[in-house]
Amino acid sequence: MFAVLLDAGSHWFTYPHLDPVAIHIYKDFGIRWYGLSYVIGAILVYLQLQSKSSRARTGLTVEQAQEFIVYTMIGIILGGRIFFLIADMLTPLSAGGHSFTYYISNPIQIIAIWTGGMAFHGGLLGGIAGAWLYTRRIKLSILKVLDEAVLWLPVAILLTRITNFINDELPGRVTDSPIGILFPNYQGYRYPSQLFEGVGMVLIVLPLVWLVRSRPDIFRPGAVFWMFIAGYGLVRTVVEFYREPGIIFLGLTGAQYLTIAMVILGVVMIWLGQRKPMPAATAQPKPKPAKPRA
Repeated sequence: MFAVLLDAGSHWFTYPHLDPVAIHIYKDFGIRWYGLSYVIGAILVYLQLQSKSSRARTGLTVEQAQEFIVYTMIGIILGGRIFFLIADMLTPLSAGGHSFTYYISNPIQIIAIWTGGMAFHGGLLGGIAGAWLYTRRIKLSILKVLDEAVLWLPVAILLTRITNFINDELPGRVTDSPIGILFPNYQGYRYPSQLFEGVGMVLIVLPLVWLVRSRPDIFRPGAVFWMFIAGYGLVRTVVEFYREPGIIFLGLTGAQYLTIAMVILGVVMIWLGQRKPMPAATAQPKPKPAKPRA
């Protein structure tokens, strides 16, 4: 009976055809949902870093929290775009990639981040580089700052993946499943793998990082950040089985090799951190003995 209903119902969802431009300003110029997702993500990180509890853990001032966001956002944009361009040129043309000559002939496309086109792994490395440069400059622990900075990144990633869906990019593999969606610029019904990743981030990674953060008596500095790295790697590794592959080697996509490495690295770094002694609590001054009365 259930199989009959599935056949009769065909596919459950249709592509919504939302406008990628959130605010139209002039002709083809406007503010896109994709760009807004990055802005909202940066605001979420800043609100966390400037909070009283966060500043007590990191030693940042409110002004330093603002500067930290600037450094990391520059790193994210540069790293994300550079890695995207490299991956896009390595992807076969039949799978949607573009050649080096394409970008030479269309130089504006090299910087066209407003239409999408950011690689997560490149953005992550760029953001970490920016964080390292800034925390080194102000002489604070990068691990303590990153522990606070990643707490709301799962939500930011969810927003970005929703905008990928709106932009009709990063589609899933072709499927006859009833949850398949017919994307405008692709043949056949496909998994909405963008949404799979976003939902996985808020259902799995978000609770994990906050759980680790809530137990400073157990976990060492850096554990929250490495839990985020391992959690993202786990979610993305699974989602890649539903996402349209670019580069495939020995049955796994290029991204899966990176995400599996993220899982291993995150787990190993947490384990190594837990072997270190717990940081000593700040010693309280001993009360001076009362003078004997005459």
